[in-house]
Amino acid sequence: MPAPPDHARALIGQSPQMGLLRRMIHKAARAGLPVLLLGETGTGKEVVARAIYDADPRGQFVPIDCGALVGTLMESELFGHVRGSFSGAIADKKGLVAAADGGTAFFDEIGDLPLEFQVKLLRLVQEREYRPVGSLQWRKVDLRIIAATHRDLRAEVKAGRFREDLFYRLNAFTVRLPALRDRAEDIPLLIEHFLRSLPHSAVRPDPETINLLCSYDWPGNVRELKTCVERMATLYSEGSVEAALPSGLHYALAARAGAPESLHRLSEAVGGLPEFRRSSPSPVITIPESERQAIAAALTATGGNRGEAARRLGIGRTTLYRKIREYQLH
Repeated sequence: MPAPPDHARALIGQSPQMGLLRRMIHKAARAGLPVLLLGETGTGKEVVARAIYDADPRGQFVPIDCGALVGTLMESELFGHVRGSFSGAIADKKGLVAAADGGTAFFDEIGDLPLEFQVKLLRLVQEREYRPVGSLQWRKVDLRIIAATHRDLRAEVKAGRFREDLFYRLNAFTVRLPALRDRAEDIPLLIEHFLRSLPHSAVRPDPETINLLCSYDWPGNVRELKTCVERMATLYSEGSVEAALPSGLHYALAARAGAPESLHRLSEAVGGLPEFRRSSPSPVITIPESERQAIAAALTATGGNRGEAARRLGIGRTTLYRKIREYQLH
């Protein structure tokens, strides 16, 4: 029987931040308290959640995408239902919470959970019990709860979008994941790790390219870097690694350097996103404006395919949808 995966090994890096993160993972596994993972999009919150589970692998690890829990069947998906509880409920059905009984329930992007549903989750966190849709019976569960979000939950509580009582219950043991820009010394190790995972990849970035990658802020964090390396390997030809860099990275670096006129040449060199146009005579482009233009260009390049646009940009779909609404790019 093969050994279970060790997700802690996926936490690549030798920086002090990663050393602290590994220590916190082991403490969280021993604590037995609800764990709240805080970190920007792409920092690896599910990898850390699975590493906590691996340190004490009881039962199953059940990921629950709170951003996907929408609509009238949300409660049934989470807590299950009994036969006849609503039209189409022809048999009893177990929900995700029941599947996690004896193991770990990972509530990813807990900050996206609708306010009216948070009270139901509070009962689960506080009392370790739930009630299936249509049932009068409360059912006890024995499970470890890990929640994660990229949002500032204190600010969400203050704004009235997140319940204060649920926040304090989840905040029993907090683990903060470092942004990639705060541990840039780990970037060469991550690049090497991602290249090794690619079959038959001939690309080997030279020191100048590595320095270039280390100088970038990586707003999409490790997820964005992984996408970048994969794109480098895919577009690598004629021994030119820099020409294979994603156009989004070229754009961010050129915009930061105040040279947006070079974007068209760079975009052509990588066969990537369409031409970016300056929206102002100023050589300085604000970060929100550069982000808005990058997202708009990705949507144009993919014919409006949001999944593919998110992949090219190195961000999650939920993040892309939120940015589309924020920048009114409907």
